[in-house]
Amino acid sequence: MRLRHLAARGFRNLADLDRELPESGLVLLGANAQGKTNLLEAIYYPVLFRSFRGAADQEVARFDGPGFQVEASIEDGRTLVVSAAYAAQGRRKRVLVEGQEPERVADAVGAWLAVSFLPDDVALATGTAAGRRGYLDRLLSLADPHYLRSLARYRHALAQRNSGLRQGRPELACAFDAPLAAAGAEIMRARERWVVGAAEQFAAELDCLGERGGRLGYRGQAALADPSLWDAVLSEALPRDRARGMTTVGPHRDDLVLEVGGRPLREFGSNGQQRGAAVALKLIELSALRAARGSEPALLLDDVFAAFDRERQRRLAHRLLDAPGRQVILTAPRMDELPPGLSLPVWHIDAGTVTS
Repeated sequence: MRLRHLAARGFRNLADLDRELPESGLVLLGANAQGKTNLLEAIYYPVLFRSFRGAADQEVARFDGPGFQVEASIEDGRTLVVSAAYAAQGRRKRVLVEGQEPERVADAVGAWLAVSFLPDDVALATGTAAGRRGYLDRLLSLADPHYLRSLARYRHALAQRNSGLRQGRPELACAFDAPLAAAGAEIMRARERWVVGAAEQFAAELDCLGERGGRLGYRGQAALADPSLWDAVLSEALPRDRARGMTTVGPHRDDLVLEVGGRPLREFGSNGQQRGAAVALKLIELSALRAARGSEPALLLDDVFAAFDRERQRRLAHRLLDAPGRQVILTAPRMDELPPGLSLPVWHIDAGTVTS
């Protein structure tokens, strides 16, 4: 799967652009704060129709502008045009796939597949459980539309149940136990299946990057994979839920377990081990999307090599850049901060303006 053409208007600090992209990808060079990450963000936006930084659409629009528009022409055996337009007035977003507006934005998710790796993604190993759950939900939603629908149903039921708890109305909260259980059990089963399948690759990817003894696991209540067991679990937790005004059990409380040598990476891992684990999770994301969709996702790398020593740069470049047919778009301040031997076309960005 390749991005053939990108048009972006009103997107952050980027000057309006309308460009064909090289088939193999490119290297984007530019000093800090010139717009390198913003361009990657525009490229990724039509994957999930939201910022990969978690920013709201009004923050993505150019300051004091009317809104933004992004259009991506994708080649994956055929050409597909996907676009999104956001109007600041009224805060309205419109998504089109081949000129047609889907009933729900979720129906257009995944028409364009890309995996991004940003320096901040080391938080997958060092940060909170919420970040790792977000990683899981994004990966599984792109790989399987059924998971995305289950996740939407679960979040809706959870919000309604929590609202009842905050109002001090347990009977209203418990009215949403059944839909919460049905969707929650589907999410639990999908996550646990994924972890079982990904654990071996996680260890192998860390080993390839020079870190041995990696382990990937899942921390949650295994019983909740069975919808018939939710009643007992929710009933037991209800006094605690009422006291806190929130649902305290379910997949929204779970976590991925990342270890090296039997010790948690978050507390005991070195910087190199933590960065290696984040890279391993991104490589697993690539593999999972490729297997699920039968197409190689593009890879977007934002200044990721600078944090590694030369030997890890060499290993990382081999894993990321040597896949046949993969389109790779990577950024750096200068060419000498990238691994030697890259044969990608070079573009430059200055004050939001891209030149090739």
